[in-house]
Amino acid sequence: MFNPSKIVGLPVSRIDGPLKVSGTAPYAAEHYEPGMLHGAIVLSAIATGKIRNIDTSKAEAVPGVVKIYTHENRPSAAWWDSKWQDSVAPPGSPFRPLEKPHIQFDGQPVTLVIAETYEAARDAASLVTVEYKAETPETNLHTVYPNAYEPKKKRSGIQPPPKPRGEPEEAFAGAAYRISAEYVMEGEHHNPMELFATTVLWESDQQLTVHDKTQGSQASRDYICNIFGLDPDDVVVKNAYVGGAFGQGLRPKHQLFLAVMASLDLKRSVKVEMSRQEMFALTWRPSSLQTVSLAADADGMLQSVMHHAVQATSRYEDYQEVVVNWSGLAYKCDNAKLTYELAQVDMSTPGDMRAPGAATGVLALESAMDELATEIGMDPLDLRVKNFIHFDQNGDKQLTSKALHACYREGAEAFGWSERSAAPRSMRDGHDLVGWGMATGFWEAGMAPAEAKVRYAIDGKVTVSAAATDIGTGTYTILAQLGAEAFDVPIEAVHVAIADSTLPTTGVEGGSWTAASTGSAVQIAAEAVKATLLDMAQDMENSPLGKAKPEEVVIRDGRLVLDVNSQVGIALSDILASKQLSSVEEPGKAGPDMLQMRKFVSYTHSAVFVEVKIDEQLGVIRVTRVVSAIGAGRILNPKTARSQILGGIVMGIGMALHEESMIDHRTGRIMNHNLAEYHVPAHADISDLEVIFVDEHDDKASPIGVKGLGEIGIVGVAAAVANAIYHATGTRFRHFPITIDKILESQLKHA
Repeated sequence: MFNPSKIVGLPVSRIDGPLKVSGTAPYAAEHYEPGMLHGAIVLSAIATGKIRNIDTSKAEAVPGVVKIYTHENRPSAAWWDSKWQDSVAPPGSPFRPLEKPHIQFDGQPVTLVIAETYEAARDAASLVTVEYKAETPETNLHTVYPNAYEPKKKRSGIQPPPKPRGEPEEAFAGAAYRISAEYVMEGEHHNPMELFATTVLWESDQQLTVHDKTQGSQASRDYICNIFGLDPDDVVVKNAYVGGAFGQGLRPKHQLFLAVMASLDLKRSVKVEMSRQEMFALTWRPSSLQTVSLAADADGMLQSVMHHAVQATSRYEDYQEVVVNWSGLAYKCDNAKLTYELAQVDMSTPGDMRAPGAATGVLALESAMDELATEIGMDPLDLRVKNFIHFDQNGDKQLTSKALHACYREGAEAFGWSERSAAPRSMRDGHDLVGWGMATGFWEAGMAPAEAKVRYAIDGKVTVSAAATDIGTGTYTILAQLGAEAFDVPIEAVHVAIADSTLPTTGVEGGSWTAASTGSAVQIAAEAVKATLLDMAQDMENSPLGKAKPEEVVIRDGRLVLDVNSQVGIALSDILASKQLSSVEEPGKAGPDMLQMRKFVSYTHSAVFVEVKIDEQLGVIRVTRVVSAIGAGRILNPKTARSQILGGIVMGIGMALHEESMIDHRTGRIMNHNLAEYHVPAHADISDLEVIFVDEHDDKASPIGVKGLGEIGIVGVAAAVANAIYHATGTRFRHFPITIDKILESQLKHA
C-alpha cells in the first residue's frame, strides 16, 4: 500500500526552478561546440502548387555558406510511409521535408541553408529566390464542409464515436423543450514560449547526440533512426528542459529531420532553430463546425442528445480527435447520436493542442446546455446536477470515481453562485454589464506503459530515472517527491534523471498521463528496492526482520523497520555493507490494467464558474473572476497542480476571447503569424483565478491514485466565458473567439 504522505501532497517548489529563473537551464538551442554549423530555413510563399525553379546562386556567394539543400539535392532517406510515421501519427502519408517540388501548405520548408554562423545562414536564406506555379488553395472549412467524410482508418488511441443508442430523433421531436445550434471555432496555434530547435552533436559516423525540443526523447530517436537507418544504440536524444509545448512537441518537427540530415551529410555538428513565423506552419488546433441538438422533458431531464462535428485536416493525413463522444457520457440520457467527420484543407496537418477534442467538443456541448437551461427557465447548474450520472453510457462501463458533485458544490459556494440573478442583462456594475456563467469539464484519466529505475546508495542518496519529459508540468519535482517519500529522505537527497532516450522507456509526455504512469513506475521500482533490501536483511545473521513480509516493513530514518514498531529494524547502510554493496537499484513497470479496463473507465472532472464585465458602450470584455473546482484524484503537489490549472484557465480564456488563426483564403496564407497579431491573453486580461481541488479517492485510476491535470484545466472554460457573456448581454454568441466587434454589433440591437 502507498503510505500516508510526508512529502507527497505538500506544495513543494519546483526543484528545477532555480535553474530556470537564473537562465542556466540549457534548452535545445542552447548547446554549442566549436565548429558547429547553423541552419536557416526558407519557407514557401504559397499554400499549394509546385516549385518551378530555385535560384541559390546569390546565397551560395555569401561568405561562410557551406551547403544549400533543396528537393533537387537532398540526401536520400526512407521510402516507405511507415518509416516516417512517429508514435502518435494519424493515418496517411507524413510530411517529408525537401523531398518533392510540390507545396502542400503555407510555410512549408523549401530550402535549408547551412553556414558557419547563424547570421550567414540567415542572410543567405534571404537571398534564395523561388519561382512557383501556384494553384488555388482551399483553406476555408465553411467552403469545404460539403465534402466532409468519415475517416475510414481510425487514428490509434482515438476512440471513434459510439453507435447511436435509443431513438434520438424521435425523442427530440417529442420533447417539451428543444434547442439546436451550430457552433463555429476558428483554428488556433500552440505558441509555446520556446522556439522549436535541434542541436546535433556529431561524434563519428552514425553516432549522434541530439538535443531536441520534443515531448518525447525516445519518439524523436525512433523517428530519425527509422528515416536514416541508424542504430538506436548509436543515437542519444535529450530534452532536459522544454519551454512549453501544449502538444505541439508530440510529433517530431522538420527542424529535427533537417538538422540530422545535414549533420550526417556534412559530418559536422549542426543546429537548426525555427523562427516564430515558422512555428505557425506546424501543427494547430483545427477549425471546427459543430451542431448540438438537446431535448428535455418538462422536469428538465434530458431526452435526446445529438452532436455532429466536422473538423479540418490536411490533404495528406487524416488527423482525428475525440470531439463528440463527451456529449454521450456527460449527462444521463437514453437517446444519443454522435457523429464526426473530416474535411480536407490546404494546410499542414493539425496536431494535439491542450485537451485535444475535449476543449473543442465540450465548448459546444456546454454552450448548448446553457441554451437548454435558458429554454426551460432553469438554473444552468441545477440542470447539470439534475442530469448527473455515475456511469459511462458510451462504453457501458463503471467509473473508477467521480467527484463532480463536490466540484459543483464547492465551486458554486466559493463563487457565490446562489446570488446570481437569472435574467440576462440584470446584473450591473456602473457602466458595465455583469454576467455569470458556468460549465462542466471532462478529460480522460488514462495511463500509458512506463518504466523507471530507482537506486538507493549507501550514503542515503536516491536516484530516480526514466525517459519522461518535463514540459513545465513539474515532472522533475513530483518524481523527486515520490522518491523522497519512499525512502524517507529530504527531497534534496533525490536526483531525478529524465529526458534522455537511453533511460527506461516511457511514452511521450501528453494526455495528462505522465504523473500516473511514470509516477507509478517510480513507486513500483521503489517498492522493489525495499523488497531487495529486505531479502538482504533476512540473509543477515540474527536478523530482527527474519520473518517480516515486504508489506510489513517501511523505511524510516535510514533504517528498514517494522511498520508497527520502528524499534525493530536494521540500518540500510548496514544491509548494503553486509553484501559489500554501495547501492541497490531495481526497475519498475506500470501501465493500464487491461482486465480492469473492460469494466471501468476513468475521467477527471471540473466545474468552472466565470464572471465577466462588459463595457456597454465600448464592448470591452473583462473576465474578472474564475473559480475552477477540480476532481482529479490524489494531488501529488498542490503548488505545481494549481499552476497547471491556472495555465489551462488562461488558455481557455484565450480560446473564448482571443486566439484565432487568420487565413487569407484567397492565398491560403496565415496572416497573423506572430505574437503581435496572434492574440493570446496578457497579464492585463487575467484577474482573480481560484483553484479548488476537491477530495477524491480513486484506487483504480492508477497505482498511486492520481488522475492527471495537464488538460482538465482548459476544458469547459471557454464555454463558461461564453455563457457568462450571454448572461451579461442577452445575446448568444456561437462563433469563437468572441471579439469586441461581435459584442458591439450585438449591443446595437439593445441600443
